[in-house]
Amino acid sequence: MSVILGSGDFRYRVVEDWAKLPDGWEFRDVAAVGVDSKDQVYVFNRGDHPMMVFDRDGNFLRSWGEDVFTRAHGIHIGPDDMLYCTDDGGHAVYKCTTEGKILLEIGVPGTPAPYMSGEPFHRCTHTALSPDNHIFVSDGYGNACVHKYSPDGKLVKTWGESGTEPGQFNIVHNIVADDDGWIYVADRENHRVQVFNTDGKYETQWNNLHRPCGLYMPRGKCPHCFIGELGPGMNVNRRAPNMGPRLSVVDNEGKLLARLGGEDGPGLDVGKFMAPHGLAIDSRGDIYVGEVSYTNWPSSFGDKPMPKNLRSLQKLEKVA
Repeated sequence: MSVILGSGDFRYRVVEDWAKLPDGWEFRDVAAVGVDSKDQVYVFNRGDHPMMVFDRDGNFLRSWGEDVFTRAHGIHIGPDDMLYCTDDGGHAVYKCTTEGKILLEIGVPGTPAPYMSGEPFHRCTHTALSPDNHIFVSDGYGNACVHKYSPDGKLVKTWGESGTEPGQFNIVHNIVADDDGWIYVADRENHRVQVFNTDGKYETQWNNLHRPCGLYMPRGKCPHCFIGELGPGMNVNRRAPNMGPRLSVVDNEGKLLARLGGEDGPGLDVGKFMAPHGLAIDSRGDIYVGEVSYTNWPSSFGDKPMPKNLRSLQKLEKVA
């Protein structure tokens, strides 16, 4: 019997064992997922083959990036099918073709900026494109800011600093833009998504989220935002109910529309999540969820030995 998650207009069937990997291959942590205009699915992971590409039925097509990426973290695919790959271990963003040819590098690969200096980059986390093709980079593990670049990779401005006030960040982890140019930033350890205009002016924030980690916003008028939320990370509350890990769906003003999973904490059972870190949606509305299960295992199940092959990618098929 298939497992259905969500409610109302947001109901999804969990597709088990979707990706058909070559013999002997594995994903390890899947940090991010992207879908291009042909519904090809790009799985950006921390295994031996950083970028694996599949068709929408899960058939393996190709891989690339083996000699490029240090630690996969974020992927954004533009309307022209160009990929923006964020390597937090290498402190760089790469604009690539669908075949892996590098067209643009932002940052100095392998060389971090000073910690909390506000200079790009110190373990950058994700990338987004505004409608006018400016490039926005969340610089979130060793910095607490967002950088705005011109389409050809020249730094335009930087905003943000460490803290809890509006416009400040505590792990700026993910970033998306909508068709009106608003910039949405997952301020993970402040448990909120902050909203800015294209010049970095604070507009509002969405609350009642638990460690928002992955963001995906389809383009179009008044889009919904899909948010991957991590569960608790402390021994005293890691099994607490109703705090994730889960997916939440909100409207473009942050109003909750549906939640998928998370009632009973983390798990490997079908219908549960470990650590939803990266999200993407295809042309039919199916959701691809990348999870950093290996990284998250100690905080979720620190008293148990780690299994050899953790699930780190799930497909959720939209129910008509």
